[in-house]
Amino acid sequence: MPNGSLRIPKQKPPPAGFSLRSLLILFFTITVLIPFQAWADWSPLIDRLVRDGNDEKAVAELFARPEARFDPDPMSRKLEELIRRLSHKPSAEQEARVKAAYDRFLRPELIDRAYVYSHQNQATLKSIGTSYCVPEEIVVAIMLVETDLGRNTGSRRAFNTLASMALAGDLDMIRPYLAEDLLTPSNEGYARRRSREKSDWAYQELRALIRYAWKNKIDPLEIPGSIYGAIGLCQFMPSNVPPYGVDADGDGRIDLFTTEDALHSIGKYLHSHGWKCNMSRKDQYRIIMTYNRSPIYANTVLDIAEKLRIKARDEKLEAERADRS
Repeated sequence: MPNGSLRIPKQKPPPAGFSLRSLLILFFTITVLIPFQAWADWSPLIDRLVRDGNDEKAVAELFARPEARFDPDPMSRKLEELIRRLSHKPSAEQEARVKAAYDRFLRPELIDRAYVYSHQNQATLKSIGTSYCVPEEIVVAIMLVETDLGRNTGSRRAFNTLASMALAGDLDMIRPYLAEDLLTPSNEGYARRRSREKSDWAYQELRALIRYAWKNKIDPLEIPGSIYGAIGLCQFMPSNVPPYGVDADGDGRIDLFTTEDALHSIGKYLHSHGWKCNMSRKDQYRIIMTYNRSPIYANTVLDIAEKLRIKARDEKLEAERADRS
């Protein structure tokens, strides 16, 4: 949700006497009416969340809602990515596709839009520079690459993505959605281990998402996210919100779907990972790699920032020449 608070429709309270048993019966009745891939037995996940201190009724109500749908795509994609990376290095063609995807952010029209965005948010960006020593060009470059300056915060429900991955710790559950030639006797043990690891990781992120939503009075099922559950204009994983999220506008909550909070959160994240004033490009690259562990990503952010600096310098020189004439 660019440049504004995430608007959450109010949920109607359940009727009086609406017990947990009734909710579960209703949920499993609904599931027979929708395709298999849209539902799952969430009870192991509900039980785990309750054991970890979440309110049983509140959690059951979340999973009983029709919006809570099992999505095998994130886990199957992640496993395919990991297994194919294990089998062979990315081909030159694959690397070229990735680089082309990032190179589009260096097009003049996008640099111009990012430059206008930096002027529109100049006060906030100056404050970030003062507080965290992170140059405004770096913060804007990350926002451009992550969400096209807030225009694209993801088309999936982050709750469904993370809950589905958390539930799919057993490789056999996700096997029907994998490419037929992917699993072999030599890699199946690796695939089982990584599915358990990614399931545990997703569970922790799901817990963090629910805590973030409830603390900030947001409906957990209405938070959009990326393919692997990153949220907000700055695309934080939910577990990054408590240590690095900033309530920059002072409204009493951290809302990563508002520009000011998101920009300050990027600044705090980079500063917390070692960003200092007057750093070399090599050190800047190292810290940006903690935000996204992709060399192409880090170099793209730095290249965008350099183009924004050059554009600002040229504009300043042009203004000075105009004043002298």
